[in-house]
Amino acid sequence: MKKSLKNFYILWSTQSLSRLGSQSTSFALSLWLFARTGSALQTALLSICSYAPYVLVSIFAGALSDRWNKKVTMLVCDTFAFLTTCLIAILLYLDQLEPWHLYMLNALNGLMDSLQAPACDVAVTLLVPETAYQKISGLQAFSRSLTTTFHPLIATTLFGLFGIESVLLLDGITFLIAASALLFLITIPRSETEAVQESLLGSARAGLSCLNEHRLVLHLIEFLASVNFVASAYDAALPAFLLSVPQGGRNVLAIVNMTAGIAMIAGSACASLMPAPKDRVKVIVNTMFVSLTLCNFMMPLLRRPVWWCIAQAIGYFLVPVMNTNLDVIVRSDIPVLMQGRVYACRNALQFFTIPLGLMAGGWAIDNVFEPFIAQTSPEAWPVLLFGKFRGAGAGAFIFLLGLLGLMLCLCFRKILIRKKQ
Repeated sequence: MKKSLKNFYILWSTQSLSRLGSQSTSFALSLWLFARTGSALQTALLSICSYAPYVLVSIFAGALSDRWNKKVTMLVCDTFAFLTTCLIAILLYLDQLEPWHLYMLNALNGLMDSLQAPACDVAVTLLVPETAYQKISGLQAFSRSLTTTFHPLIATTLFGLFGIESVLLLDGITFLIAASALLFLITIPRSETEAVQESLLGSARAGLSCLNEHRLVLHLIEFLASVNFVASAYDAALPAFLLSVPQGGRNVLAIVNMTAGIAMIAGSACASLMPAPKDRVKVIVNTMFVSLTLCNFMMPLLRRPVWWCIAQAIGYFLVPVMNTNLDVIVRSDIPVLMQGRVYACRNALQFFTIPLGLMAGGWAIDNVFEPFIAQTSPEAWPVLLFGKFRGAGAGAFIFLLGLLGLMLCLCFRKILIRKKQ
């Protein structure tokens, strides 16, 4: 067990460091692109170009990652990302970098991520004993929270002091550390599926069939897909709310977002250290019930920065707890030889609602809720509840998302508990 955890610790720490470098580069490039174009839409296309291929090909990419050597797959994907960073640095040096270069490279990196993510997930399962699943899941959530919290700060500081080239250099250094550790220090056991000769379509179909046989896992993925829709619509609404209301502004938005990151770090630490719960399904549903309701109700009704920070802290503290318990259920219920395909199917099914939620949230606020509040009489109950100022429509939308989250959690709670029994 000690040897397995030692290999995991090396893999986890170095890959987390590399992820910090990669996300810092992505953030710095978004700053560079916005300064270059002045367009929020063109800047957002960076994420869309990266995310769309990841979701669209995840099922087939998972089938490939199951059949390929996990260590080689991760090394190739990391190396490809490093080469794209080098190409960006060269284009910058030659003063030839254009937005379409970034869109194309982000799309290619999204394809590589769709291969690397399931390979890394299975590698972790192969490296650690089942008794350590909750611990390592909590540690992974912890590192993701740290990266989410600090990569904007690192990217902004380096970009401001030394230019975007310094961020690209950091990305290259973190890649070399992670690749060296993976190449020379870590031995990943061979998976039985690496010797299986099966068509790509057949492998993808096998992953979907396995997921269909494990109905509890499938219903959990469906539940989290609906949660992601509500959460991403909330992410679209929050800046529109905090930047517009009289008590808000850019500094307030930054503080509220930092509070969310700190809360996720604390939640990740608790998820890693807490004893195994008796009923993980109830933990998943109950944490999302609190996160989607209390946070969404507090935000528009208690119009003070301190309450906004408290709301964010409550909502985001519980996210790593949910993720950790979901990860343990998937690792425990799905056979190792099928995990790459199942993780890839999960990525496609659980995350495709995120861009839908972002688009729906932005459209609803601009075209429905803000105009509705602006045209409503000051004596009407929506105005008495949410106010009569710019941003009140976004607040009303956030409140509505809380009601939607409430209904989703109550409905899925019955379905999931019945399936578990």
